[in-house]
Amino acid sequence: MDRDPAEDLLAIAIELERAGEAGYRIKAFRRAAQTVAATGRAELAARAAEGSLARLPGLGDVTARCVAESLAGEEPVYLRRLLATADRPLDEATEELHAALRGDCHSHSDWSDGTESIAVMADAARALGREYLVLTDHSPRLTIARGLSAERLEAQLIEVERLNTGYGDGFRLLSGIEVDILDDGSLDQTPELLGRLDVVVASVHSKLRSPADVMTARMLAAVADPHIDILGHCTGRLVRRAAGDTSTQTRPESEFDAAAVFAACAARGVAVEINSRPDRLDPPKRLLRLAVEAGCLFAIDSDAHYRTQLDWLRFGCERAARCGVPVDRVVNTWPAERLLAWTRRDRG
Repeated sequence: MDRDPAEDLLAIAIELERAGEAGYRIKAFRRAAQTVAATGRAELAARAAEGSLARLPGLGDVTARCVAESLAGEEPVYLRRLLATADRPLDEATEELHAALRGDCHSHSDWSDGTESIAVMADAARALGREYLVLTDHSPRLTIARGLSAERLEAQLIEVERLNTGYGDGFRLLSGIEVDILDDGSLDQTPELLGRLDVVVASVHSKLRSPADVMTARMLAAVADPHIDILGHCTGRLVRRAAGDTSTQTRPESEFDAAAVFAACAARGVAVEINSRPDRLDPPKRLLRLAVEAGCLFAIDSDAHYRTQLDWLRFGCERAARCGVPVDRVVNTWPAERLLAWTRRDRG
């Protein structure tokens, strides 16, 4: 079926306008539509074949991908997502995602910088109807958060195993870590220990203002590590003060090539975290949409540091619904066995 790439781009702009999205995004698609309309189809096809569509004035990676899909006779994924959610109330889409969540893949206890015991956090997750909770205390380098040495992590694994023997309702406490991504992109724990954990969340916590090329290389190296399952709070931003924080500063996003990082995540089967903390809400919506377009998996996580924060998942679900994240691409909507089959897959 022949499609008109300019009309598809214009249709996207119209749907964005209906959804009340940012004006700059609407203008970008309208500008791209004008460029495409003024360019011959033969030239568009040739550029699509050689991968140079984004070099046309007014086109970028996202609009170029839409044009290529349209030229191939396919409804652009971006447009399909917008049309699928256009007439659906946000509350309904949010509730569907929230109801589908079976577990939480990012939580902390008083073994690192949380304020509650592992048992209390697990019991709170059970009370919320979760089928599993992944315990992801920090790794050694994050000394300010009392990161776990190899010896302490070994002891925690024993404690997790002990607690699991007492649950008779099918609930499972899964072992994990929020491991620091070091300056060179390596992970801050021994490969042997990382290989024994159920879920590995990897996050950048230092040198967040590094140049974009340096941060990109660092994140790409981490995503290539065979032990990483989830890329945590990818921009590191803080959008407002956390409760009890008396500072007046927020933290800007780290700069990196998001398209390259998300493409690597999609290729490697690494999930992008949708961090539900009200002071993070990371990634920003424009990057979350980019990750959807890249075909990434996602984990909607609370990043809870005490029991009541485990109920923050709804904030992440709302952002995911706004950005058209498909329910079946959210790994913590999966049963525990499917989640573990994914984390134990052969990474090559």
